[in-house]
Amino acid sequence: MPTKSVVVGSAVGLHARPAAIISEAAIELESEVLIGVPGDEPVDATSALLIMTLGAANGDTVEVSGDDEADVAAIAALVAQDLDAEDVPDPA
Repeated sequence: MPTKSVVVGSAVGLHARPAAIISEAAIELESEVLIGVPGDEPVDATSALLIMTLGAANGDTVEVSGDDEADVAAIAALVAQDLDAEDVPDPA
């Protein structure tokens, strides 16, 4: 299973808005993608609530894994961005 370690880029960590943007993107993917804190059980990336339960803060490293390497890379790229920046579109 492809896995990519990535540093959380959002200033507030993986909280409400970043989690919602990531989960909306994961819903659109063809494969399942998981996000987890190293050493803990990963969660389904399609659930903003589960992403928030990770408690990952800005600068923390998380692992993104899944069956499809391109999908893992896409979600990892989002995790690395500052998704609280003003110019990031709201997924709703």
